[in-house]
Amino acid sequence: MKMIVAPLLRIFFRPWMEGAENIPEEGAAIIASNHLSFSDSFFLPALMKRRVTFIAKAEYFNTPGVKGKLTAAFFKGVGQLPVDRSGVRGAGEAAIRSAVAVIERGELFGVYPEGTRSPDGKLYRGKVGGLARVALATGAPVIPVAMIDTEKVQPPGQVVPNFGIRPGIRIGRPLDFSRYQGMENDRFILRSVTDEVMYEIMRLSGQEYVDIYATAAKRQIADEKKRTDADRKAAQKAEQAALKAERAEAEKAEKAAAEQAAAEQAEQAGQEAGTGREQKADDEKDSGQA
Repeated sequence: MKMIVAPLLRIFFRPWMEGAENIPEEGAAIIASNHLSFSDSFFLPALMKRRVTFIAKAEYFNTPGVKGKLTAAFFKGVGQLPVDRSGVRGAGEAAIRSAVAVIERGELFGVYPEGTRSPDGKLYRGKVGGLARVALATGAPVIPVAMIDTEKVQPPGQVVPNFGIRPGIRIGRPLDFSRYQGMENDRFILRSVTDEVMYEIMRLSGQEYVDIYATAAKRQIADEKKRTDADRKAAQKAEQAALKAERAEAEKAEKAAAEQAAAEQAEQAGQEAGTGREQKADDEKDSGQA
């Protein structure tokens, strides 16, 4: 990551970094970052001098297929910790214990407080749990980090990144929550700590803040897309029905015109036949007189 990926990222994307002096050269700290793109997992750990151990969703480690194996190898190679987000009892506690172990070794532990990537570039409400509990259990400082424009480099769902865009990393000053140490089971304190970190990330990133969870926002966006798709399909169906009715009306008009033309032709033929009979009768009368 440091020797190969980082130089390549600098060559092709020329990323910038502000506030690198806020990362301690040694000792434990928690790196709390917004999450805009899958590429965050490359830019942030690759450009920092020290190794950062992040929690990554378990799907990155157990997805089948060649792509899944390559992804798992990458995340294992950079020392990431898998976390089960399916709601299995005890999975969250296991992730927190792993994070505490990283801090106790004097290393940097990274976390995305939103819990998932932003679906639209906005900053969403931080989840109470991992970040605050690890901070209060260990007393480690929390360093807010803002990823800038990484969603433009690699939008959600896009595999090949966009070149010509310079992403950035803005690192804030460490936040000290030692005054709350030992209160990691107080949910109100956990919410207060999380909100303070999210405010600093918002200030650093300049993102619009939305006070709902990103997972809820993703559901809303998906539902809106379904409604939009349904409305579009209904509009297409109505348009097709209108065209069908228009064609039927045109065919009916053409048929009526053809019938009228045929009737007129028949009438004209009848008139011509009558005129011919009258002329023949007159001719016969004149012949008899003669």
